[in-house]
Amino acid sequence: MGKRKGDGDNKHRKKPKNGGFIDVNTTGIYATCSRGKERACVKELMSIFEEKAQEMYPSLDAQEEEAEEVEEKLSVEEQIKREVEELKGANKSKESLFSHIELNCECLVFIKTRKPINPEEFVKKICEESFTSKKKSTRFTQKLTPITLSTSASVEELKKLTKKVLAPHFHEVEDQKPLKFAVQVSRRHFNTIDRDTIIRSVAECMGKEYGHQVDLKNYDKLIIVECFKNNIGMSVVDDYDKLYKYNLQQIFDKATE
Repeated sequence: MGKRKGDGDNKHRKKPKNGGFIDVNTTGIYATCSRGKERACVKELMSIFEEKAQEMYPSLDAQEEEAEEVEEKLSVEEQIKREVEELKGANKSKESLFSHIELNCECLVFIKTRKPINPEEFVKKICEESFTSKKKSTRFTQKLTPITLSTSASVEELKKLTKKVLAPHFHEVEDQKPLKFAVQVSRRHFNTIDRDTIIRSVAECMGKEYGHQVDLKNYDKLIIVECFKNNIGMSVVDDYDKLYKYNLQQIFDKATE
């Protein structure tokens, strides 16, 4: 009997990619792009993010200059020791404020951030400038989604994460006023917790004593929950609809209509 179509040497078949996981307590920015343009998207984002970081955090340049002055005063032995430490990753340079995490997921990339980058403020600033200038700053990138902090995929950890991320917006504001909020959940390669349970868990952490209420259409702040494989990320954004859901492509398209 002859071989059926599809039989043959399995060793030449492509194996599914592994990995693509995000660790807990990771901050960063998700970005969507066209299929097959993931690497190009990462490249242009790294360039844009580094340039924007210099504008938003000018003290970074001052810190680098100060470090260079200190290094000039070090002895040869001390300089060698410092270089070895830097190679081992003991010292974080300005360039390491952003690092790409390979997701192995079509049309989606993730850029990990470090302090002083605040993903919520950082992404909003980029979108606001694009909205105001009406200029297209990216070729491959579409939508940006900030991740203030992330955790593992369990209801218990989700509630802990929610309390941390929501506090600066809903609980620790001086003369806190009641706000209208909505919850947006996105799940990719994720089936650990269903959407309704996620929304309910987040809402339970709002605190009735503050008087915040759900309003899906006219909310003051939107709570974004991004679920990817074993990880749940979260952020709180405003002006989300005004800035076309932080979609740089749509911002440009609307500006040129």
